Amino acid sequence: MNRGVLYCIILALAIMLLFVLNLVMGSVSIPFDDTFRILLGDHDVKPSWQFIIMQSRLPQALTAILCGSALAASGLMLQTAFRNPLAGPSVFGINSGAGLGVALVMLFLGGSISAGSVNLTGFVAVLVAAFLGAMAVMAIIFFFSTIVRSHVMLLIIGIMIGYIANSAISLFNFFATDEGVKSYLVWGLGSFGGVPMRIMPWFALITIIGLIGSLLLIKPLNALMLGDHYAENLGVHIIRTRNWLLIITGLLTAVTTAFCGPVAFIGLAVPHIARLLLKTDNHRSLLPATMLMGAVIALLCNLISFLPGEDGIIPLNAITPLIGAPVIIYVILKK
Repeated sequence: MNRGVLYCIILALAIMLLFVLNLVMGSVSIPFDDTFRILLGDHDVKPSWQFIIMQSRLPQALTAILCGSALAASGLMLQTAFRNPLAGPSVFGINSGAGLGVALVMLFLGGSISAGSVNLTGFVAVLVAAFLGAMAVMAIIFFFSTIVRSHVMLLIIGIMIGYIANSAISLFNFFATDEGVKSYLVWGLGSFGGVPMRIMPWFALITIIGLIGSLLLIKPLNALMLGDHYAENLGVHIIRTRNWLLIITGLLTAVTTAFCGPVAFIGLAVPHIARLLLKTDNHRSLLPATMLMGAVIALLCNLISFLPGEDGIIPLNAITPLIGAPVIIYVILKK
């Protein structure tokens, strides 16, 4: 059996196991058979358990799978296109753009957005602000990509935009109230609990469209690994491919950051974990394996965050660096 297929099967089984554990484990212990009955629509189980499974643990597990896959795929595509092992969604300032949008609402506008007769408050205002901020940065990067041919220069422009956004966030924090700073800090810690079940179909639809779009770029990505001139000889339009890649990664990063906060290290570290396992750079097997590995890591991090039980929940961004940072250090030392 092909090595890539074998690892994809193993990762799929790992996702199934971790998915079940995410449903069963938590501050409230719910037996597996009752969990299964709740998923099948049995209303004879305790109402409180039904609420916990259907409104909390199930959407969180589904969000972790989709968010992990999206960030991992984005990281792999950016690393390949820009031939930089440290490229990732956060490097291009997309996360910072989302953070700036949220900071603007929470710290400057008092938690609401008003435009004419439309008034958005609370979670919806934060969601819209994060998405608009991320897409605004992506639009700026896209504009520069039509002018700049150099991958390195475009990467530097993305980093500088991120610095500008972070500088603006620091200013907002300085002049904000204590309550506003606390709310922004909580959002910045990251969580897979930001997608309610009623919104899940839309979140899943957008994310899956982005993932399918990334799979359609497998052939151009393989060609880009051989160098721009070789890729052009194979019929790959470099700038058009790069622009489509930026649109797809921007969309995936924007939607995941808007709902889940700036989740760190998954987009940066997971592609390297997949490469170490498969020992190949062929995206036909590497990209699907990276998506599956992203889902595995996200489910694992979500599970670890609930280990304290009744004592509380560990912030997601306190866990992801513990897994991602050693991988990046290993890759740097190896190369």
